[in-house]
Amino acid sequence: MNIILLSGGSGKRLWPLSNEVRSKQFIKIFRRPGADDNGPDAYESMVQRVYRQIRCVDPEATVTIATSKSQVSAIYNQIGEVGISVEPCRRDTFPAIALATAYLHDVQGMSADDAVVVCPVDPFVDADYFNCVRDLYEAAREGKNNLTLMGIEPTCPSEKYGYIKPDGCGGYTFTEKPTRDKAEEYIKAGALWNGGVFAYRLSYVLDKAEALLGTADYAALFHSYASLKKISFDYAVVEQETDIEVLRYAGTWKDIGTWNTFTEAMEDAVIGRGMIGDGCEGVHIVNNLNLPILAMGLKDTVIAAGPDGILVSAMDTADGIKPYVDKLSQQIMFAEKSWGRYQVLDVQEGSMTILAILNPGQHMSYHSHENRDEVWTVIRGTGRTIVDGMEQQIRTGDVITMEAGSKHTVYAGEAGLQLIEVQIGKEISAADKHKYEL
Repeated sequence: MNIILLSGGSGKRLWPLSNEVRSKQFIKIFRRPGADDNGPDAYESMVQRVYRQIRCVDPEATVTIATSKSQVSAIYNQIGEVGISVEPCRRDTFPAIALATAYLHDVQGMSADDAVVVCPVDPFVDADYFNCVRDLYEAAREGKNNLTLMGIEPTCPSEKYGYIKPDGCGGYTFTEKPTRDKAEEYIKAGALWNGGVFAYRLSYVLDKAEALLGTADYAALFHSYASLKKISFDYAVVEQETDIEVLRYAGTWKDIGTWNTFTEAMEDAVIGRGMIGDGCEGVHIVNNLNLPILAMGLKDTVIAAGPDGILVSAMDTADGIKPYVDKLSQQIMFAEKSWGRYQVLDVQEGSMTILAILNPGQHMSYHSHENRDEVWTVIRGTGRTIVDGMEQQIRTGDVITMEAGSKHTVYAGEAGLQLIEVQIGKEISAADKHKYEL
């Protein structure tokens, strides 16, 4: 089957473990099947979990992720090579889905008659969810209806979700986030939660893109993306469509977007270096730092620590974190890259010190900086560098110096590579980077 996963998010509701380049779907809190320790490799992120679940249901599935440029490196780092439809900026779900559909047709060469299912990348679900996704795909492939949706059986009258309501005449109406009283009324009438899962033939959305956005051509959509109308897929397509089939899903489904719901999905109360002491009840610790955390005498509290900061919050107030995080202005201290990850260790006027960890066999781009010198010190592993075309084998203890303007890259050996990178210059900026072909 063909699946488009929508991966967005600004990374503020799960601060300090998420940021502008590391949204919630990349935080590793879910225990991997079969993991029997508490080390960093024992956990997987939402995107890794969903990708694994898809492969369990259909090992040959074609997976494409629609996302922003800032998330591409993290996606490659966590799940490897996968099709990616890059959104130049945020324009809501209809432009994102139209662009991804055009990408499948124009770039990947799929037929307009091929079917595809669109899913969010971050639901907490069991395996039956993707069995239902496969049923949606088959329904769209058969083409009996223009659009097939997943309706999720409600477990409570929630105000957080949209509702799919049968209209009594074989059709459906849609309501976004009603009041609790209205939600109770809808559920009694047989309404289902709208989980944002849609299946269709490519031609269907390509035709909608032509009508609503003026073109269904991938290159044209990509280059004019910033000027496209911001509109949701639900409003632009679903609520206007009368030829719809809804398939019911009655299994586990949680929309995990806050620390409250995140901790509900945690199998372990402590992830990372932490200890819950006497008098604690309902306490969760997620620690990405190499420092111990001890909690004593706390109730219903989340403690989250990472390079970007530390959060200590009562569970019933953790959902209100975003306005406070909006007031913070600081450098991103941690990020995942296609080659591995880095963590900022120290920032001074005129210098920055970084720990860079390259995965086995991976390498940085061949690049230069105009306004800063760099010094690499190898602290673990082996590999090789290329500086201005000259190749050199490196090992633990070696020091490599690159002056401003030097073209350079580094390759990790089979065991990976760890570097301390010191950047020195009057202007140190992530934008000061020029890439070259080797």
